[in-house]
Amino acid sequence: VQLQASGGGLVQPGESLRLSCATSGFTLDDYAIAWFRQAPGKEREWVSCIDKTKLDGINFKVNYADSVKGRFTVSEDDAKNTVSLQMNSLEPEDTAVYYCAADSRQYCLYYGGAPILNYDYWGQGTLVTVSS
Repeated sequence: VQLQASGGGLVQPGESLRLSCATSGFTLDDYAIAWFRQAPGKEREWVSCIDKTKLDGINFKVNYADSVKGRFTVSEDDAKNTVSLQMNSLEPEDTAVYYCAADSRQYCLYYGGAPILNYDYWGQGTLVTVSS
């Protein structure tokens, strides 16, 4: 199993950026996929997760951190084995190294209601800098 994040760069506040996570060695539908970020000097922070357990029997469920809700959108391209993170209306506070992660348990990982880092597999990060 491998994941590789890419697409980071330097953008100005208000601009958009699209990150990609290329995956191999597993079927996307069978793994929960999460995005995390880590700003300089701060702990790694959960951004989003795609839960593959289909609690309604039909759809995957995507969850977002409050700080990015309405601005960030996650999508998957099964044919390309790629997960994308579309980031709009970027703010300086979004500056961080962004990581994608996968877990074979299919569900997003929480403990005590808070997202946790215990995903099976991680990609290397890609740096996003939002600055004028």
